[in-house]
Amino acid sequence: MSSRNLTRKTKANQKPDLIEFENYRLLPLLFGEHDQNLVRIEQQLGVTLASRGNHVQISGEADAVKAARKTLKALYVRLDKGLDVGDGEVDAAVRMAKTKANGIDPKAIHSNELAIPTRKGNLTPRSPGQAPYIKALADFPMVFGIGPAGTGKTYLAVAMAVSHLISGKVERIILSRPAVEAGERLGFLPGDLLEKVDPYLRPLYDALYDMLPAEQVTARIASGEIEVAPLAFMRGRTLSNAYIILDEAQNTTPVQMKMFLTRLGENSRMVITGDLTQIDLPSGQPSGLRDAVQVLRDIKDVAFVTFTSADVVRNSLVARIVHAYDAQKKNDSDKNKDDGRSRHGSKEQG
Repeated sequence: MSSRNLTRKTKANQKPDLIEFENYRLLPLLFGEHDQNLVRIEQQLGVTLASRGNHVQISGEADAVKAARKTLKALYVRLDKGLDVGDGEVDAAVRMAKTKANGIDPKAIHSNELAIPTRKGNLTPRSPGQAPYIKALADFPMVFGIGPAGTGKTYLAVAMAVSHLISGKVERIILSRPAVEAGERLGFLPGDLLEKVDPYLRPLYDALYDMLPAEQVTARIASGEIEVAPLAFMRGRTLSNAYIILDEAQNTTPVQMKMFLTRLGENSRMVITGDLTQIDLPSGQPSGLRDAVQVLRDIKDVAFVTFTSADVVRNSLVARIVHAYDAQKKNDSDKNKDDGRSRHGSKEQG
C-alpha cells in the first residue's frame, strides 16, 4: 500500500477531518491497489484524501468531507463483514453518502435488512433510490418503479422474484413486456409470433441469467416455473401464486395497463417498471403508466418509487447522459415559458 502524505495543503479556513481505522489488515483493501479507491472517491466528491498508517485525512468543502467520511466508513464496515470492495461498491457508497434516502444509512450497501438473497449472492442497494425500492418490494404486493434507464428497476425486481421462487413463497415467475417498439415491423421479422417478439424480451432473460445458473433458467422455463411473454399473452388470465413483472410499462395504453393490473391473483406480487421519458407509443396515445400513477396514487398496498439520474448504476457516463437530457428538457421547458410570457406581453402592449 502506498502512503499518501498527511501534510498536503488544505483550503484556507477549512479544517480537515481525520478518520482512524482499527484493523490495519483491511486498509490495503479499503484503499485499493495504488490507492485507486481513494482516488475514485476524490474524483467523485472533489475532496483530497491523504493516508498515513491507520489514519485518513479528508480535506475539502464541508458537505463533501462529510460524504467522504460516510463513504469510507461504509466501505470499511463492508470489508469487516468479509465482503469485497471494488469500483461498483465504491460508487455505490458514494451515491448513498451523497443522498441519504428516506433515513437509510450509506452502510445499507451491505445491510442484511435490505439484501435480496439469490443463488449468486445477496444484492444490496447501490443508490439512494434503490434502498426504498428494495424495501417496497419486500413490503408491498404491488410496486411501481419509475425512472431512467440504468437505475436497476427491472434487475432488482427480477432478483426479488427469483428470491421468492427459490424460497417457495411463489410457485412461478411471469415476466412481460409490451412489444410496442416492434410496431408494424413485427410482420417483417422471421418466425412465429413468439420468435418475433423474443428480441424485445431479451433484457428480461439477461436479468434471469444473472440470478440463476443457465441450466436452471432453461429447466425452469421448460417446466413453466418461469414464463417470459409479451403483454398481449396476459389477457384473460388470473395469475395466482406468482411473482409478476411488467417491464417498459410506459409503452402500455391505459386499457392494457388496467388489463394487466387486474390479472393479480391470490398470493401474488406484481412489479411495474418504466421510464416516462422514453414513451414509444404513437403520437397522441396516452401512456398507461402515466395514467396508472394518477389513478392509483392513493390506493392502499400500492407503492410508487421514483428514481432519478442520481440512481443510475451503470457506467458513470450513463448517469451524465441522463443528467444532460434532464437539463436540456428543463431548459426547453423554461424557454417555452419565457416565450409564452413574451407573446402574452406583446398582446397586452398591442
